[in-house]
Amino acid sequence: MNTSHPIPWLEIDSPLPPPETAQRKGSDVEGLVAAGGGLSVTRLCEAYSQGIFPWFSDGQPVLWWSPDPRMVLQVAHFRLHRSLRKTLHKFITAANAEIRIDSAFGQVIRHCAGFSRPGQNGTWIVQEMVHAYEALHAAGHAHSVETWVDGRLVGGLYCVAMGQALFGESMFALQTDASKIALAALVAFAKAHQVTWIDCQQNTRHLASLGAFEIPRSQLLADIQAARQQPALAWEFQSIYWNELMPTQHLP
Repeated sequence: MNTSHPIPWLEIDSPLPPPETAQRKGSDVEGLVAAGGGLSVTRLCEAYSQGIFPWFSDGQPVLWWSPDPRMVLQVAHFRLHRSLRKTLHKFITAANAEIRIDSAFGQVIRHCAGFSRPGQNGTWIVQEMVHAYEALHAAGHAHSVETWVDGRLVGGLYCVAMGQALFGESMFALQTDASKIALAALVAFAKAHQVTWIDCQQNTRHLASLGAFEIPRSQLLADIQAARQQPALAWEFQSIYWNELMPTQHLP
């Protein structure tokens, strides 16, 4: 394994190294900051406040990452493609469909853990992560945005929030476009609350197709410090928020 410098090992009470110390380009573990240290609520809050997130597989220690550059979705640049616009209009005007927030966080993260994606073996949302983010949810820092149809959870996502700093984590869908509907709802929610960006962590073609792009980590860190000083958001979804994405539609 090629690394530019040794990877720090954290004890439970060790502080995380600064994100700028992450492994550099050319390393086999580019963006890796440290290993170990557990997944307590305090540790997760410390990490996200510095633009660091955990990502590891079964059999590995907790690994902490902070890539540079960083994939971010500026909500003003969210691409509402024509097909998704049609899907959203059908969803919004249906009597049997709704967006809920935080009504089934445990179900959402477990669906995300079990959701199969092309080219991906297994999941990085191991049981240790599930329990850690459930504790973070109980502490008020992790939230689920859920797509419900006929009283059934069919898609959703979960994210981390610190003030007005939003960090997207994972999505799932049990029917076509259900996760995209949840993401559109999160974008509408963010715009309604004057939140300007959502951290997406890593560059993927899917995120790029929706308008996300890379920014320098230094810019993200500055944005986090400003946004986390803002008051906590009121995590409830109102149908009027859809007007933030579809202002020409006469929505209920």
